[in-house]
Amino acid sequence: MRDAVVRARVQPDLKADAEKVFETLGINTTEAIRMFLSQVRLRGGLPFAVEVPKNEDLLVSGRMRQEALDSLYDD
Repeated sequence: MRDAVVRARVQPDLKADAEKVFETLGINTTEAIRMFLSQVRLRGGLPFAVEVPKNEDLLVSGRMRQEALDSLYDD
């Protein structure tokens, strides 16, 4: 069976920071994504809590949120 391809657009600094963490763990981005998807399947949902931060300063501004959404359609 052929592997499926997963593509995602992310900010370069987010990708670089995550890859530093993965390197510390001894894995690469592909392995991290496989682990994440395996946990989603195993748990039947996200493997972590998704909550709105209590501190309003941590919330993404409307402009940043819109830019992130717009980037999804920049093909």
